[in-house]
Amino acid sequence: MKKWYLSLISLCMLILVASGCAGISGDSDEGSSDGKSEKKQELTVANDLGIISLDPYGSAHGEPPTILAATQIYDTLVKKDGDDFTPSLATEWEQPDENTWVFKLRTDVTFHDGTKLTSKDVKASLDQLVERKESPLTVLWAQLDSIQATDDETITIKTKTPLGNMLYNLTLLFITPADQATGEDFFRKPIGSGPFKVDSFQPEQDLNLTGYKDYWNGAPKLTKLKIMNIPENAARMTAVETGEIDATWTIPSDLIGQLKQNDKINIVDTASYYYYFNWFNSGEKPFDDVRVRKAMWHALDTKAIVKDLYGDTAEVMQAPIPSSVFGYSEQTPYEYNPEKAKELLKEAGYPDGFETSMMWSKGSGPQILELQKAMTSYWDKIGVKVKPDQLERAEWIEKLTALDWDMDLQTNVVISGDADYTLGRLYISEANRNGYKNKKLDELLLKAKQSTDASERKDYYDKANKIIWDDAVGIFPLQLKQIYAVRKNVKGLEASPTGAPNFHKVSIE
Repeated sequence: MKKWYLSLISLCMLILVASGCAGISGDSDEGSSDGKSEKKQELTVANDLGIISLDPYGSAHGEPPTILAATQIYDTLVKKDGDDFTPSLATEWEQPDENTWVFKLRTDVTFHDGTKLTSKDVKASLDQLVERKESPLTVLWAQLDSIQATDDETITIKTKTPLGNMLYNLTLLFITPADQATGEDFFRKPIGSGPFKVDSFQPEQDLNLTGYKDYWNGAPKLTKLKIMNIPENAARMTAVETGEIDATWTIPSDLIGQLKQNDKINIVDTASYYYYFNWFNSGEKPFDDVRVRKAMWHALDTKAIVKDLYGDTAEVMQAPIPSSVFGYSEQTPYEYNPEKAKELLKEAGYPDGFETSMMWSKGSGPQILELQKAMTSYWDKIGVKVKPDQLERAEWIEKLTALDWDMDLQTNVVISGDADYTLGRLYISEANRNGYKNKKLDELLLKAKQSTDASERKDYYDKANKIIWDDAVGIFPLQLKQIYAVRKNVKGLEASPTGAPNFHKVSIE
């Protein structure tokens, strides 16, 4: 019998003797100001977006909620630590030549069912990601030539051309058992080798996890981890203040002041890979004319919008990707100049403006409705009438991929921290994500992808950033900070720039 349980019984006996003992609370957490038992080590967190899938090779791969879940359940070969890469399942790696990468694997890793993880599982995982083609990240592996399980502890990846973002890509390759992960029901309750195993999963509601005591990197301190979906901002803030949940993130600026007044909550922030953009459908009138696209940007007082809506929780962007991402280079801001905007519209043949529409997905980012209204108000002043089109996520994705829209407002997260994840994936002509095509840009993005020299890649992205910015392929108003509200008895939770923190080292004091 555990010592703490014996102590509890002794305490009860003393109380019975002294006062008749009307009973002891079944919570067993007296002395805890927030109702959490130190011994239970059970943590509940809430996200504003629901986890729709635990499949790291499916259509939801790349979605922050799926990455959040995958980070707890599965492992990757390498991990990103600041600007460096550190071993995870791979203990070391080398490049015998520019097109070949050889990784040595740990020999002490088991999946949650106790079976040993080998190179065959790594090969099967990458094969599945590439062959299924459902994931929006499959394009990152377009240059893959072959992957070989050389022996149980060695994996060899060959590419058709050098792949400068290889290690970045591998931080998003989650490993599953080769002989199980292709089953139809596997991802309803999947098995990984990560610090937590799945108890239950209700899509867009909650994910319940248990600490995996045989985790190769040490058993997590948490015995239970629950990830909830609370989409309403006010409800999430109330939940963290009352102790219903222990932590949350993606917090609107107008609610931070309230949280800071609560002496049981810490506010933690970090730079993020999370930003807003408004794309133009450059393949259709009027946005096939660069003068119209530039006019739309000159019509916006971006600084005022960001300050009024987001305060200290965001920064005005100065490139098509956030400043925290590798490949960022600062561009010349578009001046707020309504008269210049009108002149450009007149030159393009729209002296009286025009009518258009803007779509966005409901709940896809903090204060997105307020941002849409602010932008629309500015455009109205130059004669551009914008019809708002708020859609459910499934319909929005369908219209987005079919290019059935005029303007698209959304958030994006550069999950890998590398410019290729966004620039090389979304702006190359072959992808045709927004109707914009530019052969010079294509050449730069391909060269950046294929170079293994960091400084050379940075130079290519500098030129690519300038083209996208100067051609006003979209408007990039702001990058968000990652702001977390964490109960003070939660220790070891580090804010992640991706919005997908790892709970392996987290504990409750």
